[in-house]
Amino acid sequence: MTLTLIDLTVAPRGASPLFAPLGLAVAPGTVTSVTGPSGIGKSTLLAAIGGHLGADFTVRGRVLLDGRCMLSLPAERRGIGIMFQDALLFPHLSVADNLAFGLSPAVRGRAARRAAVAEALDHAGLQGMGTRDPATLSGGQRARVALMRTLLARPRAVLLDEPFSGLDPDRRARVRRFTFDAVAAACIPALLVTHDAEDARAAGGPVLALG
Repeated sequence: MTLTLIDLTVAPRGASPLFAPLGLAVAPGTVTSVTGPSGIGKSTLLAAIGGHLGADFTVRGRVLLDGRCMLSLPAERRGIGIMFQDALLFPHLSVADNLAFGLSPAVRGRAARRAAVAEALDHAGLQGMGTRDPATLSGGQRARVALMRTLLARPRAVLLDEPFSGLDPDRRARVRRFTFDAVAAACIPALLVTHDAEDARAAGGPVLALG
């Protein structure tokens, strides 16, 4: 499942494009990094790919996932997950219930859903924490829960919008490695927006500089 951008541009309506037409192919299980100064349109690029742009933007070009153009599809039908800088966990749900919320509809039956959540907690190194309030977790733990919730939806690609920037250096390195390993294990393409050169180096894939 390859994520391909062909001559992709994004522009506010009535204005010039934010960046020159982009072309790249992100292979399954790899991470391509997007860098550039603030305001150049990095997060807007991810919103265009994921289908989350407002009507005040125009998108030109093509976004292909396994050869199929995504731009005519609503966000919920693109199968593209996204992880933000803030973990955005539901405060009124336990850790396990947050994970269960992200489960793919293909996982059917109470026992199968419980097993999938337990496996996700195990992969994230959070065994026994399913009943916890998300507010009691560390920043790194919340980031791991957010990533596992994204992956439980079985996305065909994932977008990472500065997901490590709120973490201290030690947690940042560990969560970053966990994230990249999870992308490789899921064998899906990932696009990472970051201001941090070490993030891009650790990703190990191509780096696309905007601006």
